[in-house]
Amino acid sequence: MHPQARAFVLPCIAGHIGADTAGVILAERPDLVDDVTLLVDVGTNAEIVLGNKDRLLAASSPTGPAFEGAQISCGQRAASGAIERVRIDPETLEPRFRVIGSELWSDEEGFAESVAKTGVTGICGSGIIEVIAEMFLAGILDVNGVVDPAMAEKSPRIIAEGRTYSYVLFEGEKTLAITQNDVRAIQLAKAALYAGIRLLMDHFGVKTVDKIGLAGAFGSHIDVKYAMILGLIPDCDLENVGPIGNAAGTGARIALLDRFKRDEIERVLRRVEKIETALEAKFQDHFVAAMALPHGSDDFAELSKAVNLPERKVVDTQAAGGGRSRGRRRARPRPAAEAE
Repeated sequence: MHPQARAFVLPCIAGHIGADTAGVILAERPDLVDDVTLLVDVGTNAEIVLGNKDRLLAASSPTGPAFEGAQISCGQRAASGAIERVRIDPETLEPRFRVIGSELWSDEEGFAESVAKTGVTGICGSGIIEVIAEMFLAGILDVNGVVDPAMAEKSPRIIAEGRTYSYVLFEGEKTLAITQNDVRAIQLAKAALYAGIRLLMDHFGVKTVDKIGLAGAFGSHIDVKYAMILGLIPDCDLENVGPIGNAAGTGARIALLDRFKRDEIERVLRRVEKIETALEAKFQDHFVAAMALPHGSDDFAELSKAVNLPERKVVDTQAAGGGRSRGRRRARPRPAAEAE
């Protein structure tokens, strides 16, 4: 730094809820509105803020690196050649996709030439969200996130791998397939995030939220509809859900340029109530329920207005193969050992 430079560091809320979250609050100002607002910065640790002008709550939830492509068999960072958008035909189960670096879909003329330099190299976070949500909508995955073996008779893209099945998304120099373990990794990550959000909603005393903002590089690039289909975020009117970009960076610039805002955010943060997810007894209950797609019990009425969700069924995990249906209400996730 220049010897005459001065630095200002935004205050931290708690150990895992740092100055970046303070920046998000300063940029979005949920403390100034009546609407119950949910702000989520999705990363290896997801920072969550919930509240309005009356009260603000914050928590951190350990989602892990799966959303960033790690722990996924064909995952990679968001770079040229990575699949970022996916659609699956529910009748034929054939996919179409877009990769970073090309504006064309894979079934459009000229696609091969447009990706000739980079190739199709893997799938990034936004792509893995969409492909798993599309697999669910197409019936490849059941509510428990299990690849349906019966789908192998419908499409050669469903292949057996030991005792589980995978979905082949792309065949080329490198075959890209979504494995059962990939699905599980995303389920674990999204369940941790959703459980943290539900804890804040419990403490705030609400069943729904009015507005959702997704921050950060990952949050800014995912399709909010698919995030909700997956059960990454709670049900909300899709018109009121959207990316808020690099809100932490925006908050930092506000603090840099306006010294009065620095004092203001310090006063606001003194009101923020920190919820420690690791100490909350209900976190595990929320986590287990959130393993299902999109959720084991929560009603996604607003999402159902925009998307034809598969019928929710209870799966008898004690039956041979875990496939016997017993009705229409609560979907229970399989134990991890059985699912694998």
